[in-house]
Amino acid sequence: MSFREYMGSKAVSLCVGGIGILYLLLIFCLCQIPFFLTGILLLNVCVVVVFWLFYGWRRTDRTLRRLKHRLEALPEKFLIGETLDRPLDAVEQQYFLLMKEISYSAIGAVEQAKKEQQDYCDYVESWVHEIKTPLTACSLILANGGDPAKLRRELRRADNLTETILTYAKLRTVEKDTQIGPTDLRTVCDQAVREEMELLIAAGIAVSIQGEGSVFTDAKRLVFILKQLLINCAKYCPDCRIRIELGEGRLLLEDNGPGIPTHELRRVTERGFIGTIGRKQGGSTGMGLFIVSQLCDSLNISMELSSKEGEYTRFTFRFSAPTLQNC
Repeated sequence: MSFREYMGSKAVSLCVGGIGILYLLLIFCLCQIPFFLTGILLLNVCVVVVFWLFYGWRRTDRTLRRLKHRLEALPEKFLIGETLDRPLDAVEQQYFLLMKEISYSAIGAVEQAKKEQQDYCDYVESWVHEIKTPLTACSLILANGGDPAKLRRELRRADNLTETILTYAKLRTVEKDTQIGPTDLRTVCDQAVREEMELLIAAGIAVSIQGEGSVFTDAKRLVFILKQLLINCAKYCPDCRIRIELGEGRLLLEDNGPGIPTHELRRVTERGFIGTIGRKQGGSTGMGLFIVSQLCDSLNISMELSSKEGEYTRFTFRFSAPTLQNC
């Protein structure tokens, strides 16, 4: 910082000080104080002011240079707040505390962004390995005569994986692609079962749908949620029976598969969590139920999960009533 720039920053203080000196000189004149004493006092005041300005400029310039050197040496510029020295001035201390708060907030945001980026990269990597399975199976089927039923089944698996990763990629902006409206639960369930029919038949799974009901939600997202649950049943509990029960504002899906261990119930919707069954079978990314839970949160759907090991797993979805804002 140049001395002229520093003087400019002190212009208001200098103007106020100059007015104070003129007022003091006026009092001296009225009190008939000798001009000689007035001149000496004025000279001393000017020397003190010049010294104050020069000292303040040197101190400020030295501090700014030190900060610039620290900033240049830092690999991440937002960390500058962590390198600040605590000032002695009361006003500067308030700025110091504000800078600390801003620095903590920036560090937290960057760490969260890095974690989300790493999670996304990990999921993409596991997804690439997982999608190799249906693609390889398609190649083998075609090489052995091309059974249409088997080929459709593997293509369905590949399509499901693609739809899952696209939905995951849109999670942070899911509200932009959401269309809330009256939705018939029976129609949604029929569509989800129909689209996953090849996988369900291959896994020997029977599905029964009971009741009727309508809700106010995004039909496309709800179909995706149900398909994820059906895919999990086909993958982890073949030869089971799935019961879907519909009501006004409620949808229940239950299977009589192996169930989920009690100590894993609270973690199955965590990002990347793979349960005991998933580890045994392999090829699981642990993202299906995480995406389902995120979609439920964005659609204001309450999801309740209960299970008893060796007997059943039950998902209960409760839909909020339509509001004027939704309409």
